[in-house]
Amino acid sequence: MRFLARLLSVVVPLSLMIGGPSQAREWEAIKTSGTIVAATEGGFQPFNYYDGPKLTGFEVELAEAIAKKLGLKLEWRVVPFDAQLAALKQDRFDFAIASHGYTEERAKSVDFAHPHYCTGGQIAAYKDGPLTVSALTGKTVGVQLATTYADAAKKLKGLKNIKTYKGDPEAFSALRAKKVDAWISDKFTVKATLDKNPDAGISAGEMVFVERVSMILRKNNKTLEDKLNQGLAEVMKDGTYKALSEKYFKEDISCRS
Repeated sequence: MRFLARLLSVVVPLSLMIGGPSQAREWEAIKTSGTIVAATEGGFQPFNYYDGPKLTGFEVELAEAIAKKLGLKLEWRVVPFDAQLAALKQDRFDFAIASHGYTEERAKSVDFAHPHYCTGGQIAAYKDGPLTVSALTGKTVGVQLATTYADAAKKLKGLKNIKTYKGDPEAFSALRAKKVDAWISDKFTVKATLDKNPDAGISAGEMVFVERVSMILRKNNKTLEDKLNQGLAEVMKDGTYKALSEKYFKEDISCRS
């Protein structure tokens, strides 16, 4: 996926940018150091973003809660989304949490922890427009370039045309201007955009596909994967996950909900 299409562009503090001596490590080395190094994007509200100078968001707070469960401090690296897989393979950090949807292609390069939320591609259109997959026949769809939403649109039969845009704001603007008949993006991106534009006359429609989103880590780092899964399970069990989910989304966004 995106995955995900991005809502915001940010200026990344130099102190958080990729670099430095950090490397992806085995669990024992992480435990001995007392600090785990994680990467996120910092530009995908409400999952990971800047509130002034502070890095925050659902995934940021969730990762910090997981690290606390594991008895570790968490050190952040802010890395562009499309650079994270390559940087992880270069051992620049221990894991990344930045709304990576599972795909077979990505799984060739990195390993995935258990999913920390489920989402998917959703149609948005004017209220009298194509709000179902079947209604998209003969229509023009707008999507963000190089996302799973663009890939999903290519698989839909009967579309007249697919127009790609740099980001979701541009795709949404195209829909508002009626340059496209529908827009497909992450369901939470659609919801946040429509909440900010209540008078646009645009509605959320049918889901095109469901996506499971996970932390990613270097391949064959099994003990670390098990520990991340353990930490995630503990914050789900003790109510921390539910509280964070309701704080940011007013609903439980876990895959078991």
